Amino acid sequence: MLLDISCLPKNKILCIDMKSFYASCECVDHGLDPLEDYVVVVSDKNRSGSVVLAASPKMKQDFGIRTGSRLYEVPRHRHIHIFNARMKRYLEISVQITKLFSTFVPFEAILTYSVDESWLTLDGTEKLHGSPKEAAQKIRSVIWNQFGLPSCIGIGPNRFISKVVLDVYAKKQGLAECTYEEVPKKLWPVPLREIWGIGSRMEKHLNNMGMYTLGDVANSSLDRLRKRFGVIGEQLYYHAWGVDLSPPFIDARTFTQKSIGKGITLLRDYWRENEILTVVLELCEEVAKRAREIGKIGRTVSFSVRYSHNEGGFHQSVTLDAATNLTMDIYRVCKRIFHKFYDGRSVRVIHVALENLSDEESLQLSLFEDRTKERALAKAMDAIRDKFGPNALLRAVSYTPGSVARVRNGYIGGHQA
Repeated sequence: MLLDISCLPKNKILCIDMKSFYASCECVDHGLDPLEDYVVVVSDKNRSGSVVLAASPKMKQDFGIRTGSRLYEVPRHRHIHIFNARMKRYLEISVQITKLFSTFVPFEAILTYSVDESWLTLDGTEKLHGSPKEAAQKIRSVIWNQFGLPSCIGIGPNRFISKVVLDVYAKKQGLAECTYEEVPKKLWPVPLREIWGIGSRMEKHLNNMGMYTLGDVANSSLDRLRKRFGVIGEQLYYHAWGVDLSPPFIDARTFTQKSIGKGITLLRDYWRENEILTVVLELCEEVAKRAREIGKIGRTVSFSVRYSHNEGGFHQSVTLDAATNLTMDIYRVCKRIFHKFYDGRSVRVIHVALENLSDEESLQLSLFEDRTKERALAKAMDAIRDKFGPNALLRAVSYTPGSVARVRNGYIGGHQA
């Protein structure tokens, strides 16, 4: 099937990535060169199993150390610098960089994807900044001159193309561009594992269907993909042709949160059931508190576990009869899933989410069960933690060896502040 690209929107979109952001920030703050020095940022350098959160380009190139590696894999050489993550500092710099973007485009033309990655829509800025390529070069120069931080930029007519060309080409070249006409040449040969939005599980499914590159997906049957994956299959097919109809400008007021999730990569293998369930309960506590903070309740609980050494795991969701934002409601579901699917192997990753959200005001009272006191108690506990700190009020299990709550409560975004 050939698509008529003449009718597709041709926006001017940049996908900007701050190269090895955490490591680069540490380089700047410690008088090191982000592009030439060997720098690693970890969650806790006092723990050998600590996860590497960022590595400078030279660390990746010469030692193969990258995000997701473990501290014990990092060679102990004098010229390798290891730093604890400082999330508060990185967030401060990220906000400053976003303010810089607002000098190039209006606020609604900026979509922040993560602390170190953003999309900018340049439509209408040609007289100020020139072509997309010229604007991208200006932005990279200003970021380097003002912050001393390296960046790379992908350019495309929509967010999907700009993101993929960033990941595949710009992260190596600094700047890369792709048009609709160039998709077959530039993007179709790319292995599926390198395509944004295709995870390892989806890659395996597509491999089993005989698809290994984006071009294989593009030249497959839309009906076949739709039958196998539903709406996701349609999206895969059209993305493979470079089609992405998401709006180029964003009104933040229209966003509705679809789920609330918390996860953790453990610093060691957990295989004792009581320790695993302690962490599960603590994650449920975080999810429930966040839901209450934003006035939401959810009907669906999602729970997943990944075993050590990438040896699989399980993911299950359960929809409740009544929506909730109470810790123990969420925990009971997770515990039931755990007992049904856990096979005794050591665990490294746990994730809990509350989905299918609605406003707390829509909570219906039951004729058979009055839970007003439970909700009032939960909110009273939230108030104490907000006033005196998250460790001011903990469950008894949070004082047992498997607990992670006391440490995580001092983190920002799951890492040290």
